Amino acid sequence: MHRRQFLAAAGAAALPRAALAAPNRDADLRAALDGLAKLDTPTAKLARLRGFDPLSLSPSARIDLETVRAGLAVDAALLRSLPVGRLGRSPYAVAPNAGAWRDKAPDPHHIEAENARIAADARRGVILPAPLLEKTRSGIAAAADKATGPAAAALAGQARLLGELAPRAPREPGTSRFPGGARYFALLLERHYGAAIDPAEAHRRMLAMAETLTARADAVLRRLGYSQGSVGARISAAFKDPRFLYSDDDAGRNRAVADMNAALATVPARLPALFGPLPPECLNVSALRMTPQEEAEGKQGYRTIPAPGMAGAYFPDLARIRDRPSWTLPAVVHHELLPGHMIQLPIEAAANPHPLRIEYAPTFAEGWAIYAEQLMADQGAFAGNDPALLGHLHWLLFRIGRGLVDTGVHIRQETLAQTSSKLATLQGEAAYFAPMAQDIERICIEPAMRAAEALTWLGLARLGSVAQCNGPESLRKFHRKLLADGRRRFAMIA
Repeated sequence: MHRRQFLAAAGAAALPRAALAAPNRDADLRAALDGLAKLDTPTAKLARLRGFDPLSLSPSARIDLETVRAGLAVDAALLRSLPVGRLGRSPYAVAPNAGAWRDKAPDPHHIEAENARIAADARRGVILPAPLLEKTRSGIAAAADKATGPAAAALAGQARLLGELAPRAPREPGTSRFPGGARYFALLLERHYGAAIDPAEAHRRMLAMAETLTARADAVLRRLGYSQGSVGARISAAFKDPRFLYSDDDAGRNRAVADMNAALATVPARLPALFGPLPPECLNVSALRMTPQEEAEGKQGYRTIPAPGMAGAYFPDLARIRDRPSWTLPAVVHHELLPGHMIQLPIEAAANPHPLRIEYAPTFAEGWAIYAEQLMADQGAFAGNDPALLGHLHWLLFRIGRGLVDTGVHIRQETLAQTSSKLATLQGEAAYFAPMAQDIERICIEPAMRAAEALTWLGLARLGSVAQCNGPESLRKFHRKLLADGRRRFAMIA
């Protein structure tokens, strides 16, 4: 089936009949969405979209409109609640991973605007936590030493400003530690997840899944001969077990990629029962090695999305191959290749969503890929292969652990020491591409994103389970409708 047929079959089933006869205003909507960047506030942007009737739009454009409207409404609420930092992203205007200081040629005017934002936020009680403030200040001071002219002066001024704020900086991170922070986190979670949810309820859902996954991992570890210590400690032992390690040479890396492609080869036969016919380009994918230069530079894993006449691929990062035991890779195949990103993203590309839809439904793609891992496990992909099942459970523990750190830090005021201990106990070893300290730092700076990813996965799994209870055709229909016109906010799915 060509992807246009896939889109038409699933889209027509979901579209109200009145829309089929309505005049199409897709081009007008896209022009209006393109022009929103020129407007200053979410309220002004919402007013610009007021005249559009969803029933006058194609299915994909209708999702664009409804997604952007919902996202802008949350942004407007964020500004009313606590107008700080980078709207919809972070309560901090400048951080270790954000700010003009990180640019190759910092703009002095941009830096001065950031300084005004930092000072205004501080008056509202929002200052970078002490460890992150000092890391940021040191980075800015080093950037000032390398810069020249007005940029150097502006950066030096920014470093001084952060130094002056240091005595007032909180010792620990967390949005609930500053005035209005609890409401701020709830709105950010709604923005990223795409549905309103009580953060405490979100924490409970993730905690329940963590307990389930821990029990399952315990049983698998015992079958593999690891019976002493916490689940995390036993996972760490499995990471170091020579039975599962590749050699640190070309032969070892080639074998890792070959093993991934062997796991991938078993997937296409399972897909018709889950999706029906798929666009052929979705199946034209493989795992490939990076170039020697990319490996030497330490490039992270990346993907190329398939399109008609062009193969897709996932290029795993194998630089530290001794840190990637063989049992960790089969689940990566299902996440990065099939039926994860390489089904969802090509179909989404055909729907041509507006970039603002991507902005206001940011966790759908990752939530889908995690769901795809679980879907394959539920379909028996790891049956009789306990090492691969352990890898799958470890990845899910990593995903749920991220979400629990997010809510733990931001609504429960857990300390950095507590979160580090929690992750070590839960998952043992960090995910290959996300060292624990680095991951926790980013969660502290960008609240609600990791919790929203986990909630999207859990929500899709819940809806998929309901569909499956109604029979195989119900599950196929659920998947086709879910994917046909690209990502959307979770409230629109539910």
